[in-house]
Amino acid sequence: MEIYLVARLYEVSCSQTRDALGKFVKKAIVHYRDDLDLQNLMDYIQKEFKCCGWNNYTDWSWNLYFNCTPSNPSTERCAVPFSCCTPLPGETVINTMCGFGIQTQNHLDATKSIYLVGCADRAVIWIESHLLLVGALTLGLALPQVKFMSNSKPNSQAKLYSYNCFTLSDMKRNRYDLCQHCQTFASLF
Repeated sequence: MEIYLVARLYEVSCSQTRDALGKFVKKAIVHYRDDLDLQNLMDYIQKEFKCCGWNNYTDWSWNLYFNCTPSNPSTERCAVPFSCCTPLPGETVINTMCGFGIQTQNHLDATKSIYLVGCADRAVIWIESHLLLVGALTLGLALPQVKFMSNSKPNSQAKLYSYNCFTLSDMKRNRYDLCQHCQTFASLF
């Protein structure tokens, strides 16, 4: 039973991770030329993971500039970013136009110039392989805080709230002794 639960939790986390990343990458592709930070991040991801787009290189049609429709007047129409391109051996200068016209090519021809595989599977595998480290760090930071909270006086919050119960009529009549409450508040700690 425990093995089933662990497997099910893993499956759910994989699906949620993939969905969340997919939404983020789609946003990054759509705003690629509009936001320099997203552009640099997408270029880094595609170069690092040797991939292009989320599912494949045709995802770049989501972007206004790379969209591969006849009505698109952009010079980058039907292109993909240079970060999708496979580097040539001994290449010292990056050809930033290497992805131009790629979306019009068939898969076999595109293979010669760019990474065909999408970043989805590669990114999810990388993130999930590092989740153990992130989880351990989070747990390491959370445990001392939980321990501290469990060792604090259990009724201190309830007492604190009980001393802040002045009504407006009490304040108008000056029927409270502020010093008494300050001393009681100090005794909580």
